Amino acid sequence: MDTIPLDLRGLKCPLPVLRVRKALSTAQAGALLVVHCTDPMAAIDLPNLARETGDVIERQGDADGAIVFHIRKAA
Repeated sequence: MDTIPLDLRGLKCPLPVLRVRKALSTAQAGALLVVHCTDPMAAIDLPNLARETGDVIERQGDADGAIVFHIRKAA
């Protein structure tokens, strides 16, 4: 499986969700996106994006001053 790191620290809404959407659109099924964001709106926007696209947020938490998402691309 591919692991795709996305460092989106410092980007403000709507850029993090747009970048994740673009990465998901080109990722292969089963790929894991590891996304680091500092925008607090990402905690709302990225789960909504995953719900919309059918992808799965496997893990969400904080690390090094960022919100970290592990998003698995749906089949």
